[in-house]
Amino acid sequence: MPLPPQLSDAQRKEALAKAAAVRRQRADLKDRLKLGDLTLSDVLDLASDDDVVGGTKVLAVLESLPRIGKVTARRLMEELDISETRRLRGLGVKQREALLARLP
Repeated sequence: MPLPPQLSDAQRKEALAKAAAVRRQRADLKDRLKLGDLTLSDVLDLASDDDVVGGTKVLAVLESLPRIGKVTARRLMEELDISETRRLRGLGVKQREALLARLP
């Protein structure tokens, strides 16, 4: 296994700041879903344009929807044959359509 690249202190701080910003954006996305400010359709549309949204796991998005818990989200993904590790940008057209058809 190759060793990770050696970063300078400035590069390390920059990488940590970038990672923290991405985590904040994803947390904000999930909060907006929980509050109903965004719909699943909105998020799927954003995924094609926004790298942060596109890199968010489908499971995390489904679990953030109102009245959808962890068990329901996992069952739905299993029924639709979507891997638990799939990210939004990796969804196919038929998978997107199936998700939108199953969820209001």
